[in-house]
Amino acid sequence: MPLTVNIDLSDDDLKHFARAADIARQRGADLTNAQVVSAATDMLTRAHESNPPEFVKERLLVLDNLIAMMRDEGWALGESDASNVRAALVYFAATADAIPDSVPVLGFVDDAIMIELCARELRHELDAYDDFVEFRDREASRRGLDPVKVGRADWLDSRRQDLQERMRARRNRDFSGGFGSGFGTGYGSSSGYGPIRPYAPVTRNAGFRFR
Repeated sequence: MPLTVNIDLSDDDLKHFARAADIARQRGADLTNAQVVSAATDMLTRAHESNPPEFVKERLLVLDNLIAMMRDEGWALGESDASNVRAALVYFAATADAIPDSVPVLGFVDDAIMIELCARELRHELDAYDDFVEFRDREASRRGLDPVKVGRADWLDSRRQDLQERMRARRNRDFSGGFGSGFGTGYGSSSGYGPIRPYAPVTRNAGFRFR
């Protein structure tokens, strides 16, 4: 018989995750983007192999999408935009978990909560990338191409630039102070966290996938 467990995080709880994210960024300051992505991918693989509960699986799909954004040659994030995604991924490369990953069932719950917070803070980046991948898949199919092998293409440039400009405008409208500024102060139920539309993960052609 399935069991539903609801987790309510207070502003103080969210401040704990904000501190953890800050510590991870300090510890991972010397890591390259490639090392951060590799470490996050390793965590993703371990989590999948542990057969976690659905709550965790759904958030791991979001982590997969963040990793795909960093790896995708066609999306070609600029340094500033990539730094926002890196700030989310570095938590999974340079932190000590509150709950050890080896603990059955619960081992990746704290990671899943952090992914959920990252997804809400990076929802404009994720939404823009979703639109880009859908456009690329559609256009590649029309041209008889494999979307995974397209890479940088002239016919993608204008769409990519338009989506990334829109992404930046929406991010600047919603946030100030960079990644993590909303943790604990902007995400509590008393300050509008609830009404924010949660990001719904979209399955990609590249990267890690649950089967």
